[in-house]
Amino acid sequence: MEIDLEVALPKALLRSHPIPLEMGVERLASGTLVVACRTVMHGCTGQMFDWWFKYFETEEHLLWWHPNDHKRHFGWDENWKKGKNYIGATIRAAESLGEIPPVVATIKFLEPNDYFGQVALTEALDRRDVSSVVYAGIGFGDRVVLDPAGVPITGRMMHVTRDTPDGLVLRSRFALGLDAAQTGHEVPDEIGLGLMRHCHSEFSYLAKVLPSLYYGDTANQRPADNW
Repeated sequence: MEIDLEVALPKALLRSHPIPLEMGVERLASGTLVVACRTVMHGCTGQMFDWWFKYFETEEHLLWWHPNDHKRHFGWDENWKKGKNYIGATIRAAESLGEIPPVVATIKFLEPNDYFGQVALTEALDRRDVSSVVYAGIGFGDRVVLDPAGVPITGRMMHVTRDTPDGLVLRSRFALGLDAAQTGHEVPDEIGLGLMRHCHSEFSYLAKVLPSLYYGDTANQRPADNW
């Protein structure tokens, strides 16, 4: 699994230069399916992106995020603290992947430093190659297998943002079927392509409302505050 992760979620994501797979799907020799998606979120920043995961909590919020594919919100666990923390928290929600029928997703958010290392991530932030990173374990279906820490064992999700003068560039990566070599069950390409389309759509929708939501939170500094 570690080798698959290093290929599926390359450390080169911390650099601004192009990498071999920016958008598309790739099947690893182990059977793991890699899904890559690149989305430009005009007018947004990495700070706003990170804040969103500490803000959204209702089904209405999920519909703002994607009015078509997002179906049901089953809630955060007790580790989520509104406006303060999402790392270590788990969320369950039902969503469609384009024309693929709704399925329940279980997502447990993890510490990005645990994957990239604190030094490498800090250096990337200092270089401004990266403005935020969201990292999680992910599983689909009603019987998601969890490890002892409550992390879905079959998938990983990562969002890496880079701020530009026009907004942020979002690189999203998914590694699905990390246990394919052991079980012989591979996630179909159709699922990966549906997830890629869903990912691009949901963050394109979010980009239209995120700046207003962010500045509407009185805890966040507004541009006018400096005038």
